Amino acid sequence: MGVAVRLSSISKRFGTFAANSNISLSIEEGSIHALVGENGAGKSTLTKIIYGMLQPSEGEVCIEGKPVKFTSPREAINAGIGMVHQHFMLIPTLSVAENIMLGNEHASLFQRLPLKEIKALIHRHALEFGLAVDPEAMVESLSVGEQQRVEILKLLFRNASIMIFDEPTAVLTPSEIEHLFATLRTLRDTGKTIILITHKLDEVLAVADTISVMRKGEIAGTMPANSITKPELAQMMVGRSVLLRVTNPPPNPGNTVLDIKSLDFCTPQGERKLHNLTFKVKAGEIYGIAGVEGNGQSEFLQALYGLAPAGTSLTGEATLKGETLIGKKPAEITLMGVSLTPENRLRHAVILDYSVSGNIMFGRHREQSFHRGIGFDNDVLNRYTRQMIADYDIKCGSPESQPLSSLSGGNQQKIVLARELSRPDISLLILAQPTRGVDIGAIETIHNKIIEARDKGIAILLISSELEEIIALSTRIGSIYKGAIVREFTDKEVAIKKNSEYEFKKEIGLHIT
Repeated sequence: MGVAVRLSSISKRFGTFAANSNISLSIEEGSIHALVGENGAGKSTLTKIIYGMLQPSEGEVCIEGKPVKFTSPREAINAGIGMVHQHFMLIPTLSVAENIMLGNEHASLFQRLPLKEIKALIHRHALEFGLAVDPEAMVESLSVGEQQRVEILKLLFRNASIMIFDEPTAVLTPSEIEHLFATLRTLRDTGKTIILITHKLDEVLAVADTISVMRKGEIAGTMPANSITKPELAQMMVGRSVLLRVTNPPPNPGNTVLDIKSLDFCTPQGERKLHNLTFKVKAGEIYGIAGVEGNGQSEFLQALYGLAPAGTSLTGEATLKGETLIGKKPAEITLMGVSLTPENRLRHAVILDYSVSGNIMFGRHREQSFHRGIGFDNDVLNRYTRQMIADYDIKCGSPESQPLSSLSGGNQQKIVLARELSRPDISLLILAQPTRGVDIGAIETIHNKIIEARDKGIAILLISSELEEIIALSTRIGSIYKGAIVREFTDKEVAIKKNSEYEFKKEIGLHIT
């Protein structure tokens, strides 16, 4: 086969910052080509250029041998390029069929939509590529995996021959990931070209034909997937040796800090999301909650941190060192010694238009250590900001003037973690999906910081859909399903079962799906 995408001397600058520098790359037709690299390495910028969301400062893009200059994604779509974004571009209140044909209706103004023909085409694609989904179902009623199938069907409906997937497994269950990979292989075998962005190296090596490593905006190397190992790939990405499993010495748990007893959560619409939820977290331990997203984790965080919507019915107990958390506001809970990294940083943890330093201070501006007289002590603020940037390897330019929106998602996440893990006088640290979208080098740093916090005697509640993360860090593990802990693994069980991680993941999986 020929070359589907050829990039020649591509550079992209934002002011004085070079996101991509002199990149030349060929992507073969009918292949799965993975782009890997640290957060901020330039992967997303490069694929946005291919998809017409950005225009290169220099260089040439050729699609199937023809030079192109896309000024919009619409032009790229018309040229046979499609993209599945990490955050799906679907309208929840429309049906599957309506979402798929939106913007590509195959009908003129005042003409009825050919829904029957569209549903038949969706059904045919679904059978051919293993994308089972009901065309008449409302998107808001679908699981995350089913919504992703809708996104892929959108590309097929538009006859895309080149498909870009940005972190496609970030919110999928293990079985959904296997299903996605089967679909990607089927797409490849029918001649589609797949460009895959992911930070999960096991998945890259399992599904990709070719891997290109990006580092600091440049291509550090391109090689067949079967010619490189995971440690070698990690070292190419980061530029140093990376510990693929955190060093986790035995913990020394103390007294109970968080005590959850028979907690029930009923939405204002009458839907019961938590069912008799019961567990404890001790000082100096990490209690991991393993489960597929959508099984009550979000509602539990709302209940625990004073974020439940008006009209929510909460019964049962949630106490911190004997003092109730139920009914208190987030600011009051923070003063009690609770620190939270939420699952949705864009909604609850950052302000994109604020500067990097402003976000590092977000929520901590009342602390007296940052004040001098009636104002802020700018010297202390600047020292603290630069210390956090160094400790967490946050890639940014000028923290005082650079908006957070200009940073990669992984670097935004590191800012949230740096801010919350460095709070003084923490009794309970709640970590929800702490390494989502974060590269392997940063994961190593973050995991080490979490272990350091545990060893200081902080009680840590870890909520993650990444079973490797749960197993690597947790002292005890609770498997959550439909709002209840259905199986709890003791500290002794976890210590023993860690030695056979694959079998342990399978055992946990039996209780969460």
